[in-house]
Amino acid sequence: MTNKTLTATVLAVAALLAACGSTPKATTLLDQTRVEYRMAQASPNVATYAPLEMKQASDAMAKAEAASVERESDADIDNLAYLARQKIALTQEVTKRKVAEADIANAGKQRDQLVLDQRTNEANAAQIRANAAMQAAVVAQNDAANAKQQTALAQDANADAQARNAQLEAQLAELAAKKTERGMVITMGDVLFATDQASLTSNGVATAQKLATILQNNPQRNVLVEGFADSTGATAYNQALSERRAGAVQAALQGMGIAPNRVAMRGYGESFPVAGNDTAPNRQLNRRVEIVLSDDSGRVMAR
Repeated sequence: MTNKTLTATVLAVAALLAACGSTPKATTLLDQTRVEYRMAQASPNVATYAPLEMKQASDAMAKAEAASVERESDADIDNLAYLARQKIALTQEVTKRKVAEADIANAGKQRDQLVLDQRTNEANAAQIRANAAMQAAVVAQNDAANAKQQTALAQDANADAQARNAQLEAQLAELAAKKTERGMVITMGDVLFATDQASLTSNGVATAQKLATILQNNPQRNVLVEGFADSTGATAYNQALSERRAGAVQAALQGMGIAPNRVAMRGYGESFPVAGNDTAPNRQLNRRVEIVLSDDSGRVMAR
């Protein structure tokens, strides 16, 4: 029963009291029932979960109050109060049961929500792991593709290097280069210079051109041009002649497009003969220019 219903009932009882002009009869049981009724009526859960039972309790309470106003016998009043009290107890019991059921249902909903949240989190975690695995797979594929590309590039570079080396060996063989501890050495003999001169003959120019081609095809390599003379004549003269002949080769290479910093020059005069100076053929061997080809780093080992 609502507050409005209870108020209406109370007003009705009050009106009845005013009409009768006498004091209602009270009993201990009726007083206790009134207290229990007010407690039930004040509970918000009663209106929510047991409105029908509360209405029945209110109707029973109204009958007990009417019997009190009519000053019926104590037994009749107590009997009606007892019935009202039972209705009130039923109302409270129904309310407790439905509140418990609601709590259980709410707990079940919370549990279901927790389970749903847990499954959602697990699904999200699984998706994150799947995405991470997919990203790792993509990275691995990219790494594999890059490695394959690098391998292909390395193979191409190696093939190019092998091709250049083969070409270089063929060109050096054409120049009669010899392998020494200092590297490949090309010797330009006395016949490639004018007699007692430092200028190159046409054959000497052709040899220099072949060497320039080698340097152009192998830009990582440098050369050291070394001039030598025999022991005939003054030492100072021979030193100067060896320097002029080495300088002639250096100038020829630079004139053919080789950068100056790639062609070093040095004259040794009568030093480092390759044969004795006792015969004309041996002295001719000592009158020479040697070109030392550097390694791949551009370094030429010092004499």
